Amino acid sequence: MTMSPFKKSILAVIVSGSIIWSGCKIPALVQSPEQKALPSSYGNTEDTVNAATIQWSKFFSDKYLSGLIDTALKNNQELLITWQEIEIARNDIRVRQGKLLPMVTGGGGIGIDKVGRYTSQGAGDASTEIKPGKEVPEWLPDYRIGVHANWEADVWKKLRNAKKAAVTRYLATIEGKNFIVTNLIAEIANSYYELLALDNQLDIVRQTIQLQRNALEIVKVQKQAARVTELGVKKFEAEVLRSQSLEFDILQKIKGTENEINFLLGRYPQSIDRDRSFFLNLIPQQVQTGIPSQLLKNRPDIKQAELELSAAQLDVKGARAEFYPSFEISSSLGFNAFKPDYLVKFPESLLFSLAGDLAGPLINKNAIKAEFNNANARQLQALYNYERTILNAYIEVSTGLSDLSNLEQAYNLKAKQVEALTTSIDISNDLFKSARADYFEVLMTQRDALESKLELIETKLRQFNSVTNIYRALGGGWN
Repeated sequence: MTMSPFKKSILAVIVSGSIIWSGCKIPALVQSPEQKALPSSYGNTEDTVNAATIQWSKFFSDKYLSGLIDTALKNNQELLITWQEIEIARNDIRVRQGKLLPMVTGGGGIGIDKVGRYTSQGAGDASTEIKPGKEVPEWLPDYRIGVHANWEADVWKKLRNAKKAAVTRYLATIEGKNFIVTNLIAEIANSYYELLALDNQLDIVRQTIQLQRNALEIVKVQKQAARVTELGVKKFEAEVLRSQSLEFDILQKIKGTENEINFLLGRYPQSIDRDRSFFLNLIPQQVQTGIPSQLLKNRPDIKQAELELSAAQLDVKGARAEFYPSFEISSSLGFNAFKPDYLVKFPESLLFSLAGDLAGPLINKNAIKAEFNNANARQLQALYNYERTILNAYIEVSTGLSDLSNLEQAYNLKAKQVEALTTSIDISNDLFKSARADYFEVLMTQRDALESKLELIETKLRQFNSVTNIYRALGGGWN
C-alpha cells in the first residue's frame, strides 16, 4: 500500500518527536522549604483594629503637613520614575501576549535571476515556452507579493506562563509604587515634625540667651562692687557666646530640613509653611496595631515580595518547558511571477505554502540546564526575600511599640527634670544676688536647664517619629 505525501509527513513528525522526547531528561522542580508562621500578636493585644486602614489625610491632622504630602504625591521624582516602571511592566504584558498569537507579516519584493543552462533548472527553462515559439528569458525577473504567518503552538504552556509572570510582575511594580508612597509620606511627616522641634529649640535658645545676658549684666555690676572677679565676667560672656553659636547651628539645621522637604516635594528651596505653636503641647496620634497577620494584606513590600515569588515560580515552569519539543506552524500566501502583468493571473501566479516544524534539544543541553537551575535559584531567592520582608515588618512594628512605650516614660521624667531645673534658675539667681551662691553654680544651673529643655523637645520629636514609623511599619499611607 502506497502512502500519500501528507501521511508520510505526519509519520515523520511523530517519529522525530518520539526521538526528541526520548532524548530529553526533564529535571524535577525544586521544592520550596516550608514557610514560617507569623506570631499571633505583638505581645500586647490581639485586637484587630488597625491604624493602617486609616487614610493618611485623616491620620495626619495638621493642615500644613497634609498640604506638603499632597504636593509630594504629585511631584516627587522617585514616584514619577516608578510610574514609568509600571508602564514598562504593562508593555511587557503586551509583548508576552503577542507571542501567544500568530505573527503575520506582509510585503513584496523584486529581483532578477540567471541560472546556468546546463543545470536542472536551466534545462527545464529552455524547454518552457511563455508564448508559442518563445522560450523563458535567460535573465529572468522575479516579482513577489504576499503574506507570511508563523505561530508556535503553546503545548507546554511556556508562553502562557511567561505572560502570567509578566502580569504578576506588573502587579508587583504597583505594590512597589505603594511602598514608595508609604515611605514618602512617613519621611515628609518625620521631617515636618523635626522642623517644628527645631523651631521650638530655637525659641528656647533665644530665651536662654536673653536670660544669660541679664545674668551677665548682674555679674558686671557685682565686679564693680568687688564681689566677683574678672574671671566670673568672662565665664558668663563665654556662656552667652556658646548659646549664640548654638542658635546658628539650629538655624542651619532648619534650613537643611526645609531643603530636604522641598527635595521630596520636587521643588526648589523655599520656606516651608508650618504651625509654629508650642511643639510640646502637641499630642501624638494614638496607633492601633491590630494583629501580625494583617501585615500580609497591608504592607505593600510584603505583597510585592509575594508577587515576585509567584513570578519566579512561573519562570521555573517556563524554563522547564524548554526541555520539551516546540511545535511551530508557518504558512505563506501570495503571488509570484517573472512579469508584473502575470501577477494578476489566477491561479497560475498563486503561491501557497504550509509547514509544521517539531524541534527540541537532543544533545549539549547545558545552556538550558543552566537557565533552569538559575530559575530555580531565583525562585529560592524570592522565597527567602519574602520571608525576610515579613520578618522585617514584624520586627519594625514590635520595636516601634517598645520605643513608643519607653519614650512616654522618658518624656514624663524629662518634663519633671525641666520643671525642677527651671525653678532652680530662679533660686540660684536669688542666692547669687545675696552672695550665698557663686557664679559657677548659676552658670551650671542655666546650662543644665537649657540642655534639659532641648532634650525634652528631642524626646517629644522622637515620640512623633515613633508614631509615624509604626504607621508606616503597619502599611499605612498608600491606600
